[in-house]
Amino acid sequence: MTDAASQPSGDEISVELSKRRTGMAFQRTRMSADRTLMSVIRTSLSLISFGFTIFQFFQKLRESNVVTSAREPRTFGMALVWMGIGFLVLGILYHVQFMVGLRKTRAAMTHETLIHGESGFPVSITLIAAIALLLIGILAAVYMLS
Repeated sequence: MTDAASQPSGDEISVELSKRRTGMAFQRTRMSADRTLMSVIRTSLSLISFGFTIFQFFQKLRESNVVTSAREPRTFGMALVWMGIGFLVLGILYHVQFMVGLRKTRAAMTHETLIHGESGFPVSITLIAAIALLLIGILAAVYMLS
């Protein structure tokens, strides 16, 4: 037989479940922020690659003397690349700011024992991919300027 005193009360069970649900909500919010950054990466990648393709296409046409001036399309291609870089920088800054705030809130709630904080809050692989794409985009822009 089990002793009734050793059994957790209904309130203790409710509090424990609430802590676990809130902890899982933090993980879902973190993953949602990663998905948002992935959307920014997709948009930026499209702009950078499309702009670079337009730039290269008209560069080759000019080199083969098919067209005499490809200034406007090349400028448009460069504008798309810079726009993609700009969106990516803004997305990275927003993501970092949001994650810092989320980590602070999670740490405060863990300190107050409102949630369990045993599980880690890993570095975002999506953020690493965004930074890598940013470097590639900057290299493409530098290439286009030279």
